Amino acid sequence: MASADLKPSIGPGDASLERNKMEMNRYKKTGFADRLSTAADAKKAQLERAARARSAAESPEAVERRAAREAVRVARDARIAERKATKLAVEARQAAALAAAQAAEAAAREAALKAEQEARDAEFAERIAREASEEAERQAARDARYAARKARKRKGR
Repeated sequence: MASADLKPSIGPGDASLERNKMEMNRYKKTGFADRLSTAADAKKAQLERAARARSAAESPEAVERRAAREAVRVARDARIAERKATKLAVEARQAAALAAAQAAEAAAREAALKAEQEARDAEFAERIAREASEEAERQAARDARYAARKARKRKGR
């Protein structure tokens, strides 16, 4: 009873395992001529696959698909170029507007500086004129005092 429990049971899956082992052994027991014919068959099958692939690539449908893909690529490139041109035009307009705004700002700043300088010059001229008139008034007052003193001295003699 104990020995019967140790033997593996043979089920439906075990038969396919045995068949695979036999097929693998069959490949190992091939001769040189069998290997050569197998290699030739494999090469022939590979060449047939390559010929089918080449004919499929040269078929009118494949050529048409490639032409359609090329047309899509050209259209996409044209759209991209158009977007770039539009973007560059917008950037150029913005740069021109910025340059114009900066030029206007510089002109306004220069005009303000010029007006400020003219105001300072006018104020300076006014101050000089006022100081000159005050000096003239002081001179006139001094001269009047001297003249009055001289007149008093002449009277007193």
